[in-house]
Order: sequence, then structure tokens, then C-alpha cells
Amino acid sequence: MTEQQRSVTNVARRAQIVRAAIEVLAESGYAGASFARITKHAGLSSPRMVSYHFRDKDDLVQQVLIEVFTAGAQAILERMAQETTLRGKLVGYLEANLRFVHDHPQDVAALTAIGPYVRKPDGEHYDQQSSREVSVHGLEGLLAEGQRSGDFQDFDIRSMAVAIRGAVDAAPAQFHGTPALDLDTYTRELVALFTARIVASGIEEDQ
Repeated sequence: MTEQQRSVTNVARRAQIVRAAIEVLAESGYAGASFARITKHAGLSSPRMVSYHFRDKDDLVQQVLIEVFTAGAQAILERMAQETTLRGKLVGYLEANLRFVHDHPQDVAALTAIGPYVRKPDGEHYDQQSSREVSVHGLEGLLAEGQRSGDFQDFDIRSMAVAIRGAVDAAPAQFHGTPALDLDTYTRELVALFTARIVASGIEEDQ
């Protein structure tokens, strides 16, 4: 096997392990996600194949976080990039967020399972607010840009960004609950709710 082939194989094996870890975390929680269980779920012959790629459970969990957040961010940014107006980007942000959490319930469940165990670089645990802060900060930038351009109304940017994130973060459990919340209906209502308060009058939908 050449060095390039070995590298490709290692990348594929890491991806296989991460996917198995996500599914085990979603099903069994953090405590139940042992290397042995992940090994079995991935169809591997020995836990040593997991420990070859990841130092320990914390290392694997960090990679799960990176992969899920990266996939979500990519989906959202690609959707927003299709729009040329700030109103369109706001709508794209809402639609893509809700579509991602709806279509990836295991990924969301895995993040929920590991949330209480993830630590910041300073060793402190993340709380609910700090874990959302990156998303809230990104929204604040979009909302501030809209206010500067006159496309958006006057409102408190921080409060609005927190409200939008709260509406998105509440959705996953409802999408797969009983009764299940309909994705298209919820998306339509959120878009109508937030654009009515955010978008300035005279800004057309197709601009």
C-alpha cells in the first residue's frame, strides 16, 4: 500500500469511527458510548482500531463536535450564499438551520448527549448560553448589517439574535416528538414571524 493509499484509508476509517460514535451517543448517551460499543457498531474487529485514531474518549468526542458543527455550518452557509439580499440571507439562515436539525436527528442527539461533558480550553464546562454564543454572534453580525443598510428595522440586535436561536434550538425535539411538528409549517411560521419584525417595510420578498 502506498503512502497516499494509506492516508486515504486512514481518513475513511476515522470517518467510519466518528459516524459510529455519533450513532452510539444518540442511542446510548455519553456514559454508554464506550470504545467497545463503538467498535462493535462500526463493524471493526478490535477497540485498538479506535484507539489507533483517537487518544481517548474525549478526543473522539471533540471530533464528533467538529464534524457535526462543520457539516451544519457548511449547509447553512451554502444556503445563504444563494441569496443576494439580506432578507434572503435571513430566510436562508432559518430554512437551512431547521432543515439540518430535522434531517440529522442522530447528530443533534449526539451533541445533546455530550454537551454536559465538553470543556472549554480553560477546563470549565460549557453551559447552554456559552455553547450557543458562536451562533448568536454570527446572527448579530447579519442583523447589524441589515440595520446599517436600512433593510432591517430598528430593534435590539442581541435580543433578536437570542430569540432566533431559541426558536431554532427548540425545534429538534418537536420534529421527532409526539405529535411531530411539521418542518414546512414551522419554517413558514418562523419566517413570517421574524421577517415581519425584522425586515423594513418596502423590502420586497424577491429583491
